[in-house]
Order: sequence, then C-alpha cells, then structure tokens
Amino acid sequence: MHYIGALDQGTTSTRFFIFDESGNRIASSQKEHKQYFPQPGWVEHNPNEIWERTKSVIKEALATSRLKANQISAIGITNQRESVLAWEAESGVIRHNVIVWQDLRGSKLINTLKDKYGSDFFHQRSGLVASPYFAASKIAWMLENDPQLALDASNGKVVIGTIDSFLVYKLTGNLEVVTDVTNASRYMLMNIETLKWDEKLLEAFNIPIKALPKIVNSYGEIYGHTQKSGPLKEEIPVCGILGDQQAALFGQVCFTKGQSKSTYGTGGFLLTNIGQTLKHSKNGLLTTVAFKGKGEKPFYAFEGSIAVAGSLVQWARDNLKIVKSAPELDQIAQTVEDNGGVYIVPAFSGLFAPYWRSDARGVIVGLTGYVTNAHICRAILEATAFQVKDIVDAMIEDGDFELRELKVDGGMTNSNPLMKFQADLLNIPVIKPKVFETTALGAAYAAGLSVGIWSTFEQLEKQWQEQERYTPTMGKSQRDKQVKLWNKAIERTYDWVEE
Repeated sequence: MHYIGALDQGTTSTRFFIFDESGNRIASSQKEHKQYFPQPGWVEHNPNEIWERTKSVIKEALATSRLKANQISAIGITNQRESVLAWEAESGVIRHNVIVWQDLRGSKLINTLKDKYGSDFFHQRSGLVASPYFAASKIAWMLENDPQLALDASNGKVVIGTIDSFLVYKLTGNLEVVTDVTNASRYMLMNIETLKWDEKLLEAFNIPIKALPKIVNSYGEIYGHTQKSGPLKEEIPVCGILGDQQAALFGQVCFTKGQSKSTYGTGGFLLTNIGQTLKHSKNGLLTTVAFKGKGEKPFYAFEGSIAVAGSLVQWARDNLKIVKSAPELDQIAQTVEDNGGVYIVPAFSGLFAPYWRSDARGVIVGLTGYVTNAHICRAILEATAFQVKDIVDAMIEDGDFELRELKVDGGMTNSNPLMKFQADLLNIPVIKPKVFETTALGAAYAAGLSVGIWSTFEQLEKQWQEQERYTPTMGKSQRDKQVKLWNKAIERTYDWVEE
C-alpha cells in the first residue's frame, strides 16, 4: 500500500493529511495560527508561526497514523493563494510578514495603474482583473515601503513568493525556490499564455524578476526532497503543488471541460474547467490555470470569487450575536419557509466577481415589521447562494458549455437549507463528495501522479464517490422573482465609498 502526505496551508490554519492509494484519509492534524490586523484593511500572518504549525501537524498526523515516515511515498502542497511574504534566499530569515489575500493595502497603486495602463492591459496579459486581491500590488507595496528590501530583491538576495514557495523552501532545507503554475497565475505577474513571468507586468509594478520563484508544473516533477533534519526525518519527494481552489477542483476530479466545483468556506470560490484552450471572460470572471502536468498543455479555468461566505455566519455570531454557533443559525433558518423579503449583500470589502466594485458596502434590505430573526438567518445563508448564482450565470454566458451539475465542498455545505436553496436557485443538482477534504486530496493526487502511484485521470475518477445530492424543486416564476430582488439589493450597495 502506498501513502501520500498532503500539506494544506490555509488562511486560518495549517493541516497535514495522510491518504492511501485509494484516496482514503488515514490520519490528519490541524492547528490554527494568529491573524494580525496592523491597520484597517490590512491582514498579516507570521511565517515563522506557520512553519512551526507545519512541523507540528506533520509530526502529529504521522504519529496518529502509526506509519513510519519512510512509508510516505510523496508529499503534495496546497495553499492560500495570493498571500505573499519575503525572506532571504540563503539564510531563510524573514524580511516581511505574509500579506494575506484579503489585504487591501495595494488599492491605491491598483487604481493608479488602471488609470495609466487601462484595465484591459492586465486582463489580457494575466487573465486577472486589476485588483489588490492579487499578489502583485502586495509585493510592490513591500518594495516601495522598504528601500533595503527593494535593493536586496533586485540583486536576488531576497525571495518574495506565495506560501507554497516558502513551504517547499523550508521542507527541502532552504534549497528549492519554486511556485507552481496555478499559484503563479495568481500573482498578476505571469503571462497567462506563455506561463512565464511577464516583462511588461513586472515593469508596471516595478518588481525585479530575480526576487520571484521559478515557475514549475503542478505535477509530474519532483521539486526537491524533505531533509532528515526536518519534521519527517526522512528524504521524501516534494512533488505536487496546487493553489487551494485549483486543488479542490483537482480533488473533485473535474478533469473535463464544463465540470465545476464550488467551495464554501470563509470566502467562496467557483471554478469551471474550460479545457486546454485559453479564453478570456467578458463578464468579470478570472481566467486562471487549473492545473498542468509536465510535458502537457495546461488546463484553464474560469473562476469567480466571493469575498464573504462563511464569514457572514461568523459575523452574525460574533458581531450581531443573534446566534451562538453556525448550526444554531441553520436550525433557526429552517423554521421559516423563505426569507420574508429580506436580502443581505455582504459587501464588507466591496464586491468580487462578476461585479468587481471595491466601492460597494454591505446592505440589509426589505425589512418590514413582519421580519424575525429566523428570516435574517435564512437571508444570511441565501446570500452565499445568490453570489454563487451570479458567478454561474457569468460563466455560462462566457463559455461554450452547459453546467449540468455542481460539485461542492467546504464547511458551509453542512447547511442543508443552503445546499437545497443553491440547487433551487441554479436549477441543477448540487452534489457533495464522500471524501470531504477535497483540497488536501487534490494535492495528494498531484503528488501521487508525480511518483507513479496513479498514471491516469481515469483512475482518480473511479475513486470519486457521491455522498449527497440536492435536487431542485423551485418553480421558475419563484426563482425569477428571487433573482430580481437580489439584483435590486446589489444595486443598493454601490457608491458607498469614494475611491
């Protein structure tokens, strides 16, 4: 029996999983890390804390599994995308904390560059929408605000990369500095056609290419080996990397054009495999690299991101204090048949796809004396489903495919009323997998393909199993009415902040 390790480094925690060759989870461990908020709109993580958590979860999962480290055939990595940090290439000394994907400190620069170059310049070259969400403006901010860092970056002394790069570097004993093509496609510095760092994008952001990691394939090659001095105490191939949302797509075995997955976590992310021909969205979606094997053409995906999904439930619990837990909100929401005319648009930091309105702010509309806390709870859940529908509609309009079903994962899929409403709103089946940890599983699949545990996508497709299916029952007239009111609510969010 072969075993594969998967390191899943997320926004709030780090996890390590061990899977067998049938895709079954053998063991896992998880530890949270602290969130730092130096200023409003800024979010940081401590890289040293993340590395300490990484070592800890690897050791704990291995101990729980009762396996020896030399029984692990390969290690894959998946990570929070767009989050970047700076460290010295030789010593590993941290030169700047992780600036997290939610961080907005690059907004001013992005607005300046959009005025100078136009939005289409960035979209056509990178596949992305010009936004502080991506890594480029974060890197530019680091360099602009630390002259010594800028000097050291220009001469190659400092590496500035995403967390996959940092973890490969640390696991391989400070030897390898790489980022896979899915993560590189989130920097807004990689050319989406050539899959190389783009000179004109680098020039626009004034970022030296010497400071960036080498771009590698998602699977099919070994980037390096873990060190005997490291947490595994063995030399094990590190050989699969996928950004977290691409990893979930991979773990949901969406290998065919038109197959889609939606992850419902702190934020929401919907990706659709659009095949191996590059296509740009005309409806505010991102074109990103879905995955790429060594010697193979890349698969691309359309992606739509939702800034606030599960975090809206947390906000209701922690800020409004109308519930004590997510399950309680679920239970209260199920005591009413509908939202009572209430719509909540959680544009706390603007709207992501397909609107891309950073001037938007959240609203609660449709309040009457009839409304109860149950209607509010239901509207909180439904807000995520409406945002997903906005993205699905844009994808269908952009693509030449039909969406026949939606595979789902993430913590919010535990909400039956949300999943049922999602199926009703999309008018297609919504399907949960039996193996729920699809992000980590995707990284394990990438690593396993790299060392020959599996050799074809068909082998992985046979492993995927359905756990639960939600079938739509809502009539067209009711669905159309709901969507019309949601669109009116969206319009109320605009122009709250002067940019």
